[in-house]
Amino acid sequence: MCYIVPLYMCGIFAYTGRNGKDAAKVLLDGLVSLEYRGYDSAGIFTPESGAVKTPGAVLELKKKVPKGFKGKSGIAHLRWATHGEPTEINAHPHSDCEGEVWVAHNGIIENFKELKKKLSAKGHTFVSESDTEVLAHLIEEHLTILRRGSGVAKKDVFERAVLAALNEVRGTYGVAIQYKGEPEKLIAGRMGSPIVLGLGKKEHFIASDPSPILKHTKKVVFLNDGDVAVLTPKSHTIYKLSSELVNREPEELDWNAEEAQKGGYEHFMLKEVMEAPEVIENTLRGRVIAEKGLAKLGGLESVAKELEKIERIIIVACGTAYYAGLVGEYMLEEFAGIPVEVELGSEFRYRSPVLNQRTAVLAISQSGETADTLAAVREGKKKGALTLGIVNAVGSTIARETDAGVYNHAGPEISVVSTKALLSQLTALALLTMFLGRQRKMSAKIGKDIARELRNLPEKLEKILAWRAEVEKLAKKYAGTRDFMFIGRKYNYPIAFEGALKLKECSYVHAEGCGAGELKHGHLAMIFEDFPTVALVTKDSVYEKVFSNIQQVKARKGPVIAVATEGDEEIAKLADDVFYVPKTLEMLSPILNVVPLQLFAYYFARDKGLNVDRPRNLAKSVTVE
Repeated sequence: MCYIVPLYMCGIFAYTGRNGKDAAKVLLDGLVSLEYRGYDSAGIFTPESGAVKTPGAVLELKKKVPKGFKGKSGIAHLRWATHGEPTEINAHPHSDCEGEVWVAHNGIIENFKELKKKLSAKGHTFVSESDTEVLAHLIEEHLTILRRGSGVAKKDVFERAVLAALNEVRGTYGVAIQYKGEPEKLIAGRMGSPIVLGLGKKEHFIASDPSPILKHTKKVVFLNDGDVAVLTPKSHTIYKLSSELVNREPEELDWNAEEAQKGGYEHFMLKEVMEAPEVIENTLRGRVIAEKGLAKLGGLESVAKELEKIERIIIVACGTAYYAGLVGEYMLEEFAGIPVEVELGSEFRYRSPVLNQRTAVLAISQSGETADTLAAVREGKKKGALTLGIVNAVGSTIARETDAGVYNHAGPEISVVSTKALLSQLTALALLTMFLGRQRKMSAKIGKDIARELRNLPEKLEKILAWRAEVEKLAKKYAGTRDFMFIGRKYNYPIAFEGALKLKECSYVHAEGCGAGELKHGHLAMIFEDFPTVALVTKDSVYEKVFSNIQQVKARKGPVIAVATEGDEEIAKLADDVFYVPKTLEMLSPILNVVPLQLFAYYFARDKGLNVDRPRNLAKSVTVE
């Protein structure tokens, strides 16, 4: 197995104080508020007592912390695994050779390999698989240089070493750093990953978000990209990476801890839908060579030669991941020229599938633990097929048991209703299509077109999300409706089923997906004035066909809500309501088109007063049959 993973969401918390509080207790209690950000390993460090790390979340860490573990300052971390599986040795905080510099990190150091090679040549010894450890050693290296008579005052050496190290790093980070030589001092830095400072009386805090800070103080400062903050119990100073001093006034937050976890949103589902642009960016990060029209998937490099020989792919998944697989089938067949079948994991395991060494079984699972999908992987391995995974959870069973794969990069998805994981799965499938397509007959021009448009998706998603009030109005308009039909064709045929699934999950109303071309084969019998149809009718190769299908619905007096391409005036004359989305490539249109359906399901259920994040009878991960 060989997976390589960029950015995930982790939880960072750091404390320094001079008021008699035990830093260890403060940090462990604070980590509980951050558990929604990651839960596969945890760690804590104080200069007085050292470090304790463990797989698992806060409860496991609390069990392992010995009696008498204490401190006046320290840093702690909850990990959603990135480089390296969720083991004790890969857990944060990470240290340098001497155990003097300690780093908790959220993000990805993209040039960690070259930095690691350079530092190893200078005698640094690495003990983990994590990219984060490189930063600790890099700071150690600069400390050594500065101590050799650079003319820098002793009190400034730690700060200068951190600034020098961060200026060498490429990628994204939110960091909290501590140095045993100055135990009261903490340094935080941000580049693309949130960091907030908490300002108290004789105490200061660093965190990934305000949730662990709010029980101590509501006075906070949010760092911007390129900021580096130096904190002691009585002071805080903010610099730019250039060492330029920054003056930024603190603000008072009127949030509680739960609101902070949700980023101020009412529910995790809405927060996770709103994270769509970031999710796409994270899935793409470091994986697109736009000027060559190539996808760089490090997790597939170990099986690249085997993939060249593959003659057939079987995608196996359940639920929302299954609909992602159906979209992937269209992508892979059209652009990579590989025959693809998509199977429900719950059915695949009871068949006698014909598999051989020229078949790849591709498992898609958010949790990496879905029982039926895992059984399909094992069946594939038993029959000699190459097994691949598109998985969100590092170190999960499917990730461990497949031969190779691609991680989603979506971060923890707290709401049972899957939204952002689907977007990352679709994006990963587009990257896989580029990877396999360029191995075969996909031209560089087509590759460049896909790469360019993939990079444009976050901006287009921002636009859709900015219009979400229009979806909210639609949800109110149809609030009393008990039945819905969702229709689409080609790439958006699976998205019609996904839209129906979201509405069913959230609000318990009857909703069903239908291939638009199948309306006359029975489905039109249900259509009347109180049975609306949600039609995916963006401008693509089947636009006229879907337009005609909408006319069939309107002829039976059925209301129509259309998801259409910006500038389409004709659809507005036909449909009762229209939500517009930006134009994109047909193969990528599901990534944009599904978001209004997710928002519609959210607002429809919220207005009914339902528990949107925890629908009745459902669990986040289905680990039994």
